Amino acid sequence: MQDFLNAYTAINLGFLLKGLLVTIEVSVISGALSFVIGSFLGVIRYAKFPIVSMIVGLIIDILRNLPLLLIIFFTYFGLPNFGIRLNIMTSAIAALTVFEAAMIAEIVRSGIVSVPKGQTEGALANGMTKPQVMWYIVLPQAYKRMIPPLVSQLISLIKDTSLATIIVLPELTYNAQIIYGQNNSYMIPMFLAIAVMYFIVNYCLALAGSWFSRHSRRTA
Repeated sequence: MQDFLNAYTAINLGFLLKGLLVTIEVSVISGALSFVIGSFLGVIRYAKFPIVSMIVGLIIDILRNLPLLLIIFFTYFGLPNFGIRLNIMTSAIAALTVFEAAMIAEIVRSGIVSVPKGQTEGALANGMTKPQVMWYIVLPQAYKRMIPPLVSQLISLIKDTSLATIIVLPELTYNAQIIYGQNNSYMIPMFLAIAVMYFIVNYCLALAGSWFSRHSRRTA
């Protein structure tokens, strides 16, 4: 029991918090980038442009069915063979962005499909162009319907940052490994500590998502 408590020194907890900040930083940046890119790809796939939509759909399907660990590994260790060298942080963000963008693209496409076609037909009949209909009519409604799956995907993204330990990203899980690597008796306390930290961050995010979802329904 004493060894359990000894694991939670100010230095160890501070080191874990530094890792948590890296986890949040990587999640926020890659989440924002993947949302923008995924939205763009989702609209293109839905629009069914000749050839382009088919190619985008194929890329999305390939990425969605690849292990994220493989994408992280390739980004950091594989790209240098093509003359592209990224540091650890950039590699992690790039890999997570690519993978999450593919996931979000499918969420966006499904959200757009869920909007009744009558809305689009009515807007076109009133003289709006297709881009205007998509921007002003379809997407605002689709995004309200997408809040729950988007929040779930963002929660998954936060947890998936732990996979970047393979490229030695100093995020929460990696820092915990450093701590219990110096003292094996700290392993369980560290697992418990990072579990609590992940839970707090993701639970707060889930609560925020529920609030936004309820608020969007009231303002609809």
